[in-house]
Amino acid sequence: MLNESELATLRNRFKKDAEFLMQTRTHGDEDEKSQEEKDAKPLPRINRHSIFWIVASVAVTYYVDFLNNIIENDDIKSWWFNVGLVLLGICLSLAMFCIVYLEWYKGINHYELVYPAIPPVTTAAFIAASCSLNIALWPVWSFFTPLILFTQFMGVVMFISMLG
Repeated sequence: MLNESELATLRNRFKKDAEFLMQTRTHGDEDEKSQEEKDAKPLPRINRHSIFWIVASVAVTYYVDFLNNIIENDDIKSWWFNVGLVLLGICLSLAMFCIVYLEWYKGINHYELVYPAIPPVTTAAFIAASCSLNIALWPVWSFFTPLILFTQFMGVVMFISMLG
């Protein structure tokens, strides 16, 4: 068994090691953060990724005759379609509120800190809208419906992100 002086020596050694580890950890994090801040450049609003999804959305709209099918097709389940449109309207309204009013007018860049309920409500509305629209439009495009709607949603999201 350890005597009292050996125990005190062992305790001091662990204490010094812990202090050393805490110092290197905090200094390393500060150096890492400052280096990240130095290297961080804001991404351009218009990039290849955004352009790809917008062009893909326009192409899908044209090739599947999206608007004509939405207006004239009798196979669409209208109740689900209306619910999806309302939810999509809520989602887009919240996005525009954040972009136009909070960012442009008020100058609040981190609106999720001021209004913490907006991101989860918008996400829930977007997911529910996509499910409703998939159900409503399934009779029109069958198993292509999720791909078509995903491309359309991504085009809209990328277009909105270019505004902000």
